[in-house]
Amino acid sequence: MSRAEKLAEFISKIRGELIVSCQATPQEALYGSDIMAKMAISAVRGGAKGIRANTPADVRAIREAVDVPLIGLYKVVFPGTPVIITATIGHALAIAEAGADVIAIDATFRLHPEDEVPELIRKIHEQTDCLVMADISTFEEAEAAMISGADMVSTTLSGYTDYSPKLDGPDLELVREIASRLPVPLFAEGRYHYPNEVAKAMEYGAKAVIVGGAVTRPKEITERFVRAIRK
Repeated sequence: MSRAEKLAEFISKIRGELIVSCQATPQEALYGSDIMAKMAISAVRGGAKGIRANTPADVRAIREAVDVPLIGLYKVVFPGTPVIITATIGHALAIAEAGADVIAIDATFRLHPEDEVPELIRKIHEQTDCLVMADISTFEEAEAAMISGADMVSTTLSGYTDYSPKLDGPDLELVREIASRLPVPLFAEGRYHYPNEVAKAMEYGAKAVIVGGAVTRPKEITERFVRAIRK
């Protein structure tokens, strides 16, 4: 199957649907691949049509647990750079081997620890059968990622770079701008806390919306309620 055919098949499965990001850090009570696999099962039973997951162990466990499109990434901290999402071809290969359909990478303009974005995308396409999702924070990064060969872009990192807007909620204007000006498939992600925000992103042109903490992180959900009470 060609890359174009793979992309068309992937989009057909998740268009207009919810993708749930199942991630937990070692500091969280729900940390562990077995727990993330159960979280993915719960999300799929609730109607999610795709899963996004971090680390080869979690991707592998989730791949065995559910039969939906799987976006994988590998977060690793490197000295001297804030880029942590699948920053090297070695990490991308590990995610591909674990069973991901799509590999998410940091495609921001920040300093990367190994290859720059165009070279990393090229290597992933040459060395794996996976599609590439470019996590970006601005329109310019989305355009550059598209030109570099990314199969799709996601607004994941808006608000997490020094030069993107810091918002309490999602960057819906970025969704609108990319969807209206670029032909690359667009996914909305980042601080989607409420169903109406997801609906608005779809209205603005996102192929699908990726929701994480609002579904899978009970500590964050509890803190949101507590803040509202204290106000």
